Amino acid sequence: MHLSATSLDSLPSAIQTPMYDRTAHAPGVVHLGLGAFHRAHQAMVFDRLLASGDSRWGIHGVGMTRPDLVNQLRAQDGLYAVRVADGQGVKWQVPGALWRTSVATTERDAVVQAIAAPSTRWVTLTVTEKGYTPALGQLLLDGLRLRQQAGLSGITIASCDNLQGNGHKLQALVKAAAAPQDSEVLSWLDAQCAFPCSMVDRIVPAATPEVLDAAQEALGVKDHCALSTEGFWEWVIEDRFADPADAALLQSAGVRVTADVHSYEEAKLRMLNGSHTAMALMGAVTGRPFIASCIGVPHIREFVFRLMGQEVAPHLSRSDWADYRTALIARFGNPYLKHSVHQIATDSSQKIPQRWPPSVLGQIAQGAAFEHHALAAAVFVRFTLGVDEQGQAYALNDPQAGSLMALGAAQRTEPVACVRALLAREDLWGSALPQDAAWTARVTHWHQHILQHGVDAAIQQLTGA
Repeated sequence: MHLSATSLDSLPSAIQTPMYDRTAHAPGVVHLGLGAFHRAHQAMVFDRLLASGDSRWGIHGVGMTRPDLVNQLRAQDGLYAVRVADGQGVKWQVPGALWRTSVATTERDAVVQAIAAPSTRWVTLTVTEKGYTPALGQLLLDGLRLRQQAGLSGITIASCDNLQGNGHKLQALVKAAAAPQDSEVLSWLDAQCAFPCSMVDRIVPAATPEVLDAAQEALGVKDHCALSTEGFWEWVIEDRFADPADAALLQSAGVRVTADVHSYEEAKLRMLNGSHTAMALMGAVTGRPFIASCIGVPHIREFVFRLMGQEVAPHLSRSDWADYRTALIARFGNPYLKHSVHQIATDSSQKIPQRWPPSVLGQIAQGAAFEHHALAAAVFVRFTLGVDEQGQAYALNDPQAGSLMALGAAQRTEPVACVRALLAREDLWGSALPQDAAWTARVTHWHQHILQHGVDAAIQQLTGA
């Protein structure tokens, strides 16, 4: 037997399951990007709202490219188990907010019609940083145009991806898809739709066989879509909604509604995501498989502690950054989160530009040291070799993999030239850093140290740990 609507009643009583009717109402949310993160984050928030008796938060979930996941979820009636595990204990929950599913690549019209459906009030997105393409803008615009032509009300369209000012970027992307004859829909969009900026935070690793086995043991039925996550979660969203009453509803479910999303997204990008990328690259090169196995090493933990406190925090406006750092280090060490370093290192060329350069430039402007970021950048250069320190090859899962590996191949014979070539790329470092001789010199120094003595020795040299 597998998890489905008919097997819900057979689950152990300790497991929280949806008690509301999942079939009587049409979905009120269309979500683009039906990955693990959404299902363990926003979908669980919407599940809380549904459980409170508000039937408007059911989800029409859209897999952007993966029919396999959508097919598995369909076979389970949109149900899946989530293990919430940390130092406080372990509990299992089956959220029930996912009511319908589609695949954007093969069922595009169904997605457009879902955006245009009278019941739809929100569109949310977790399509990753690289997903903000003209095709996405066109998909959203086509759905919004149908709404406008049908005389329907506007909706809230909320990006939940790691992009600073993500609401502004998404609105600009949709408008850029418009043709000259779209002036009416653009006027309607400006007047009636809302694109709030938001910041989301919860560590949700890709599912592993261990999680699927644990789910079967806990539930007594098979679950091909089970996930594991941590107890901590944060969703900060701008107080800008098509329906202003949504602010109080979201707050009742634990969401932080504020006029100042920027201080939170900035802290998350540079402290959590920036540290994550650094550790992921270190783990990939040293052969450590998970973030927990990296932060569990004293010199790496000291490196991350100092990176956040000495080079990132001075340029943040989040006032409780020290408490946030403490929480982050505890979260990184969660033994239940088998968060693969290679999963986090995916698309590093898209992530590093937002996560590291702002802090480095802030340090340069203050005449302060940036050694931790320079060492992290040197590890990134070493990572492009595609082989770890034990000689095990790994793939660079990155849109720039070809050019990065071509540069990386020169490390053994022309290491200084390789570093200079990689640091000259403005798509990675912006326009200012490639011109900074001191930055180039320190990255080159640490890169040479890494090639000669290894990543761990370089970190120990820097931290004294």
